[in-house]
Amino acid sequence: MRRITILIADDEVEIADLVALHLQKEGYHIVKASDGKAAIHAIQSQSIDLAILDIMMPELDGYEVTRQIREKNHLPIIFLSAKTSDLDKITGLVMGADDYMTKPFNPMELVARVNSQLRRSKVFNQPAVVNTGVLEAGGLTISPDQHTVTLYGEVIELTPKEFDILYLLASHPKQIFCAENIFQQVWGEAYYDRGNTVMVHIRTLRKKLGEDISKNKFIKTIWGVGYTINE
Repeated sequence: MRRITILIADDEVEIADLVALHLQKEGYHIVKASDGKAAIHAIQSQSIDLAILDIMMPELDGYEVTRQIREKNHLPIIFLSAKTSDLDKITGLVMGADDYMTKPFNPMELVARVNSQLRRSKVFNQPAVVNTGVLEAGGLTISPDQHTVTLYGEVIELTPKEFDILYLLASHPKQIFCAENIFQQVWGEAYYDRGNTVMVHIRTLRKKLGEDISKNKFIKTIWGVGYTINE
């Protein structure tokens, strides 16, 4: 059986070695890259199950590496960065990262987040026992099998988390989801006051759907309660 392979891309050798040490104790196979181009090469040349990326790397920064990964791959991405501002975190999530941790960090917390992302990825990629079929809402067509969304026939490029949020809402058209519900079901983790993460993804999702936020054409905000899909 192939061991799960994790890419650690960080130009700080001590950080990469520390992360590798803790993940190897969990039985994971580790691939290291000291710059963005090496990270892309690793993704293209072998099977990587999860990537841990620094943002400030030589050659290509973590944002550009994530952008290129997301063009063809839905593997989980965790940013591990010294950039600590809310804007940095929001930018990382909007670019397509699944999680964001700041340095200095607790290695055991990082291991827990890696395990959580891999569990969720495994469940998501398992063949469905029941084919739920294509969902339609207004001009939206959402295909869970193809993992695609079209709006009036035009393909809309979504990150994995944006797709999961939209699919969650569209598959429960009469249900209102608060930020906590969405985070727990899409990220598969305890909430811990991460409502801002959900709001950022909702905001970018609406933008990609070409919505006028004041009208909430596809995703409706129930103020003080949560979000639902407009039927």
